[in-house]
Amino acid sequence: MRHLLCLFRLVGCNLTTASCKKLSSALQSVICSLKELDLSYNALLDLGVELLSAGLRSELKTLRLDGCNLTRVSCEKLSSVLRSVNSSLTELDLSSNDLQDSGVELLSAGLTSSHCKPETLRLSGCMVTLKGCSSLAFALKLNTSHLRELDLTYKHPEELGVKLLVSVCIKT
Repeated sequence: MRHLLCLFRLVGCNLTTASCKKLSSALQSVICSLKELDLSYNALLDLGVELLSAGLRSELKTLRLDGCNLTRVSCEKLSSVLRSVNSSLTELDLSSNDLQDSGVELLSAGLTSSHCKPETLRLSGCMVTLKGCSSLAFALKLNTSHLRELDLTYKHPEELGVKLLVSVCIKT
């Protein structure tokens, strides 16, 4: 018997990497039909995302990991999730994490996948510069038909970075 669970918010609940292992197991179970998962403001770290990643290849549409002390390592795992045939993820919020350009480059590789249908991508305060914007622009050029919102606030990606993204995102 499948139970419907549409939204699960555990914002600021002092979750740790150990919590992620249990949560991943629950996400993979047949009784879980989660559409939105918000784990923002928990100290999940990269290991937490690694543990969660197996459970993220499901019916999940929205994943919020705002302020979870993540780095580029998490982007590699999330990129793999985005490329997965089973991924339904359309909204990803990685704001307020130390992803930097190298993390955004890894994430961009997942965004190029034909299986990835991004509608919302939030990278506010993730230390993205021109180099990261170039990677995003390239990825979105290959797979832009679904994107509705891109948030890069609080880190100025330089004028050229903005121009690159605008040229791809604004449909003429």
